[in-house]
Amino acid sequence: MLQKLPILLGIFVVMALSNAVVPVLPDFAEGAALQGVVYSAYFLGAFLTVLPAGLASDRIGSVPLIRAGLLLTLASGVLILLFPSGLPLLAFRVIEGIGAGLFLSAALAWANSQPSAGQLSGYVMAALNLGLVVGLLATGWLDAALDTHLAGIALFTVLAAPTAAMSFVVRESERTGFAKADFAGIVRNYFWLFAAAVVLVGMTGAVAAVYPEYTGNDSSVLALQLATINIATIVAVLVAPRISFRPVPTIRAASLLMAAAVLAGYVTPYAFPVIGALSGVIIVATLAFLAETKIEQGVMTGLFNTASYAGFTFLSALAGLVAGGVGFLAAFLLLAGMAVAVAVPIGRCRCAYRG
Repeated sequence: MLQKLPILLGIFVVMALSNAVVPVLPDFAEGAALQGVVYSAYFLGAFLTVLPAGLASDRIGSVPLIRAGLLLTLASGVLILLFPSGLPLLAFRVIEGIGAGLFLSAALAWANSQPSAGQLSGYVMAALNLGLVVGLLATGWLDAALDTHLAGIALFTVLAAPTAAMSFVVRESERTGFAKADFAGIVRNYFWLFAAAVVLVGMTGAVAAVYPEYTGNDSSVLALQLATINIATIVAVLVAPRISFRPVPTIRAASLLMAAAVLAGYVTPYAFPVIGALSGVIIVATLAFLAETKIEQGVMTGLFNTASYAGFTFLSALAGLVAGGVGFLAAFLLLAGMAVAVAVPIGRCRCAYRG
């Protein structure tokens, strides 16, 4: 448990800090387009880092990257507090994403190499989503109570310091029985699995990016509404490892349900828990499947994280641009259409499930 605690606390703090801007996005930038850029800058940094971090985890080990990711998270939080606007804000959001990318790929590679990989990875994803929830709620409440949109960022920056110190008790996991990765073969055989992750995992970020400007609600109300996405994901990632999943039919069904839920989200925030639960099922099914391949987990989780952050980065920015240029209905229709489109090619995935 001593080894797992810094991993779980680390992913909680990293995600809480990353999400602390969401309910107060209008205070950081004006208009849906600029807010989408501020939101997605973090995901751009993570997107650029998660695959190299996964590859490095297989070569030099996960622990150095876990520590480096937490130290970068701490530094970026301090810099955002000092420079909370303009191009410096965007630059430090990218740096924050780089730290998160290093930590997340290394932490998932560490967890997915353990004997109880499915359950432990579920705990990691639960801590991740709990961090996203607390980041939303705490920021919304602190903003309303203290009348400053920087209060949430300050809180989680402070918490990052002891978490980074605790990471020095983590030791490398024993990686026995894992085959060397054939990168070209993995991309070829698992392409549609990762392509589905781009859309279906990134969908939650895209919805969160456009919803604050769409409704114009108070930050505390927005925090509660958007938090239901992550609360539902937490429940899903804790329950789903107890069920056997076949990836292709699961992803196909989830993509169609996701499209309906996104369209419903244009009308009511009560659709958000459905979006979160579907995303959680996809995440657990994919991670369990990747562990079953018995290929080095650094590259496998690195590719999964790359796909996820690609969705968060580009879907969020695209949804913000469409909402700002054409309208919010067009943005929700586009996202729903992309979810439906995933159902068509996923059956061509050449993966051979051995679970």
